Amino acid sequence: MMNVIVFLAPGFEEVEALTVVDYLRRIKSIRVDMVAIGDSLMVSGSHQIAVKADHHIDDLQNLDAYTAVVIPGGMPGAANLRDDPRVIKIVSDMAAAGKVVAAICAGPIVLAKAGIIAGKKLTSYPGFEADLPDSIYQQDAVVRDGNLITARGPGKAVDFALELVSVLAGANEAETLRKNILYDK
Repeated sequence: MMNVIVFLAPGFEEVEALTVVDYLRRIKSIRVDMVAIGDSLMVSGSHQIAVKADHHIDDLQNLDAYTAVVIPGGMPGAANLRDDPRVIKIVSDMAAAGKVVAAICAGPIVLAKAGIIAGKKLTSYPGFEADLPDSIYQQDAVVRDGNLITARGPGKAVDFALELVSVLAGANEAETLRKNILYDK
């Protein structure tokens, strides 16, 4: 079983977070924990859609059991994640352990703060390029560089989720999911 953290901070982009959670949870070999960083398990997204997280960051145990961490975008959600030292430590530690670290939209600013993007190919929502120094910036919908996966924005959430499934569970699982959700590229 692969365990994945999807962080939720006040102001997260709902499409980016929930598409990933939904599609990853359709794969039997993947377990997803939505993890709140605020005062409550109820987290309001950037479009005032409230979501109840599964866990609070302070209650996470055995981080070694997690295979991947996902950082949704949205503002101020991504900035809230970037400014939380607990999130930065988890992202940094998981990257150092060779685990999958993924971010979409404004989310790569968290990766920059964690110090894991130097010399790495990545992408983000247009306008965040200056916040991603020392990276090899791309304009592709989804960019993978080793264990680092990034994507442009809400319209690319399905592609981002499918790439995560491919990396975590294999290309066959990703293709089966793509067919099951009737997604044509």
